[in-house]
Amino acid sequence: MRNISRLFLLLIVALAAGSAAFAQSAPPAAGSNLTIGLVMVGPYNDHGWSQANYDGLQYVLAKVPGTKLVYIDKANSADRPGTTVSQLGESLVAQGAKLVIFSSDDMTDEAIKFAQDHPEIFVILTSGSQQWKEGKNYLPLPNMINIMGKMEYMKMVAGVAAAMTTKTGKIGFLGPLINDETRRLAASAYLGARYAWVNYLKKDPAKLTFKVTWIGFWFNIPGVTSDPTQVADDFFNSGFDVVISGIDTTEAVAEAAKYTAQGKQVWAIPYDYAKALDEGKGVSLGVPYFNWGPAYLNAVKSAMNGSWKNHFEWNEPDWKNINNPDTSAVGFNKGTLSKDATATVDKFIGELGKGLNLWVGPLNYQDGSVFLKKGEKATDQQIWYLPQLLQGMEGQSVSK
Repeated sequence: MRNISRLFLLLIVALAAGSAAFAQSAPPAAGSNLTIGLVMVGPYNDHGWSQANYDGLQYVLAKVPGTKLVYIDKANSADRPGTTVSQLGESLVAQGAKLVIFSSDDMTDEAIKFAQDHPEIFVILTSGSQQWKEGKNYLPLPNMINIMGKMEYMKMVAGVAAAMTTKTGKIGFLGPLINDETRRLAASAYLGARYAWVNYLKKDPAKLTFKVTWIGFWFNIPGVTSDPTQVADDFFNSGFDVVISGIDTTEAVAEAAKYTAQGKQVWAIPYDYAKALDEGKGVSLGVPYFNWGPAYLNAVKSAMNGSWKNHFEWNEPDWKNINNPDTSAVGFNKGTLSKDATATVDKFIGELGKGLNLWVGPLNYQDGSVFLKKGEKATDQQIWYLPQLLQGMEGQSVSK
């Protein structure tokens, strides 16, 4: 009897271990057909972040036979009050989605909930870091991947373009909400501008003004956020002649075009979407943009062929050609730049490709405390989780 009891106990333990192993494994391969669900925070045609994600999936559909896309846009509390993002993910599963992409860090908590509730569904959280073993928020989920492009480089390029163009030495940054991501991207633009100001133009860094004004979300929500049109106007009316946008939509270039038509010499740099230049021809200095196609393509293939593994990726540009649609996660399309500015931007991109690192000390945080000592290089974690803006930048570092 004791032997039988022991065997029974061992069987229970084995079954429990097997169940645990099954629960911790990735979903089974989708095979030759895969319906992809995409949840976007803004309109799919916003000429910004959401459209860049949408177009990235169009790239996948063109490359991979057997794929289909179902999507929901405007997934935010203003456009869809009372509906959670995880519920929107459920509705895509009801339409056959076996892979669901939550394409904003604003969706983090809901994406995690969805992934935990649906271990049989592949999940991508764009711009999150939950699957980064060396990150602060590691939460291993076998069915989840985090994908982000190293936009920091292209924001630096935008900063160089701004510094080489400004006549007043006053650069504005139109920011969305305040978090680690937006701080590090605003700081990257500042580092690029300061580098050009000091190293190319040989000017005193104290005479460069770089101010960040946050609207409170990724795009305008009347009655909730500050109006980005008004923020851009405030910049242009107070001596700032270049505005770098960090929001999903194109108000900065629209306002620059309006002021230029009135005889004022101002410029802007939109964000996210490769064709955002079209919104402000003649006033857009260039656009740093995401190219989600290649990373989404790899993820989709792994879901279909059974090679999926949860991981974090922070993808580099292709320095051979930052605008290669098949290989570069981020790029920069040049716009209305002077001949000298064009040459300098190209030179700076070449220097980055050869290893130029602007995240090197001495650098202080905005409050004067030491970020990096002289010669010290920032780690990926220090950059990703940047807790403050940098000394030399004006504007809030944290939400009030």
